[in-house]
Amino acid sequence: MSDVLTQKQDELDILIEEQGYDDHFHDHHHGDKYQSNFIGHYIFSMDHKIIARQFLITGIFWAIIGAAMSIVFRLQLGFPEADLTWIKPLLGKWIVVENGIGTLSPEFYYALVTMHGTILVFFVLTAGLSGTFSNLLIPLQIGARDMASPFLNMLSYWFFFLAGCVMFYSLFLSTGPFSGGWTGYPPLSALPQASSGSGTGMTLWLISLTLFVVSVLLGGINYITTVLNLRTKGMSMWRMPLPIWAFFVTAVLGLLSFPVLASGFFMLMFDRGLGTSFFLSEIFIEGQALDRVGGSPILFQHLFWFLGHPEVYIIILPAMGIVSEVLSVHARKPIFGYQAMVLSILAIGFLSFIVWAHHMFMSGVNPFLSNFFVVFTLIIAVPSAVKVFNWITTLYGGNIRFNSAMLFAIGFVSMFISGGLTGIFLGNSAIDIQMHDTYFVVAHFHIVMGIAAFFGMFAGVYHWFPRMFSRFMNETLGRIHFWVTLIGAYAIFWPMHYLGIAGVPRRYYSFDTFDAFKHFGPMNQFITIAAIVVFSVQILFVINFFYSIFKGRKMKVKNPYGANTLEWTTPIEAGHGNWPGKIPSVHRWAYDYGKDGKEFVPQIIPMEEGEQAGDAAH
Repeated sequence: MSDVLTQKQDELDILIEEQGYDDHFHDHHHGDKYQSNFIGHYIFSMDHKIIARQFLITGIFWAIIGAAMSIVFRLQLGFPEADLTWIKPLLGKWIVVENGIGTLSPEFYYALVTMHGTILVFFVLTAGLSGTFSNLLIPLQIGARDMASPFLNMLSYWFFFLAGCVMFYSLFLSTGPFSGGWTGYPPLSALPQASSGSGTGMTLWLISLTLFVVSVLLGGINYITTVLNLRTKGMSMWRMPLPIWAFFVTAVLGLLSFPVLASGFFMLMFDRGLGTSFFLSEIFIEGQALDRVGGSPILFQHLFWFLGHPEVYIIILPAMGIVSEVLSVHARKPIFGYQAMVLSILAIGFLSFIVWAHHMFMSGVNPFLSNFFVVFTLIIAVPSAVKVFNWITTLYGGNIRFNSAMLFAIGFVSMFISGGLTGIFLGNSAIDIQMHDTYFVVAHFHIVMGIAAFFGMFAGVYHWFPRMFSRFMNETLGRIHFWVTLIGAYAIFWPMHYLGIAGVPRRYYSFDTFDAFKHFGPMNQFITIAAIVVFSVQILFVINFFYSIFKGRKMKVKNPYGANTLEWTTPIEAGHGNWPGKIPSVHRWAYDYGKDGKEFVPQIIPMEEGEQAGDAAH
């Protein structure tokens, strides 16, 4: 098989030289001179492939921290009587020791919940997922040397890194990090004196996320400009692979929604430091009335969720694009309904902006207005269902390779279906009144946006790892990682649906004093044990990842999967500029698998006389 792929690759190289597009990149590109030393090549690199690695490795670092936080507060929920003195050297005064028994401080419990949500949503699933694969794949799959502005691309990572440093520093404050919930609702976020976590910790939280918004905007401008302006000869929009459509729409969503969140942050800063009242009115602290009137905390909710709901799709759309590509490549079949998949991505992007208030059914929103958001919340399920149908149809009858990337892609479809179905309940305002702020919301949110997005991310890492590092990850460890994560994730979050239906509220430190809830102790123990097991297998993934960078099986052919897209036409160890000679020209869509007796037909192969074009050309 390797010899056949090598021979085919030699033929493709000749084709690129004959029909490729010469942009004289090395004649005018001056960034290469900065790539000659270690710092220039790996630290302050302007090569999109290196920047993708930086986003990924930084995202892995934050994922470990965020997941470890969840294990600590799950220990509190599952085993509230357990002695946690053993973790005091790490957490310090946040473990309170009385009568020789160490317990988690209630203040630090809320800080952990807040930081866990903030880190996973923004630093891991936004920057780690979109930043990694948008950077890696956009230039490679559309046939570009690099991003439109490599310098801005480098800045986007370093603003992200700086945001992470500020957030990391806040974890070591004597008063603790921000502890008002990852949504940052006033008045806890708007009054420094509201709680210990509302002081310096909240200030650093705001600074960190403002820097993060700058990173997202710099990256988004670059992604959009690159897709629109730098596509190679023959690469029309309707010939772009589905990941590029997903990254493109994701960048548009971020560009339109993150500035709204930034405006909310600036107003919070003014309320905190300048005495304004954008979000405050008639506030009493220790019996004393504050001179703050006229503001509304509901305004902040509108500003936050106007970002918050597109943010769900900023996270899930890249995973959808990745999964679409992986399913088609490893099922050896054309993606079913390419145009429907593209239109569903566009529909999801549009509808995501007009459903934000379904997070606010309990905040006093006019019930008539709620009906509007209910209708569009249910409508947004339609393009999502189209994608699910097309994924399943792509798999049907395929010659499936059950490698790690494919398993995680199939697992994504499973998670997206089960998590999405529970969203139909929460999208109904009448039912949401009962479910709001219960563990039902936690279960839905984590399955459809957290675990499903992680499955898409893992599928992408296993699939494109050879493109990033010229080596393969260990498949045996990858399969162990998949099965334990799949079973464990359902073991964690499926029981939470039943807790939510029973009315168990989220964010509570302890349920021991509640007669209605304390009998759920064994279920909380089961969830906590499952969480520890799943966390342990993620450590196995991290070991596999970093070991494989240096010791993994070497990539011997450019196109080990027999894929059609352009990233598999670059040299095994591609330099800055991706292609050493001409950029390949494109003649067909990306999903010609099993066509005219050929297992796969790369995009750079010209159409033969009388050949029927794929879906993308119609």
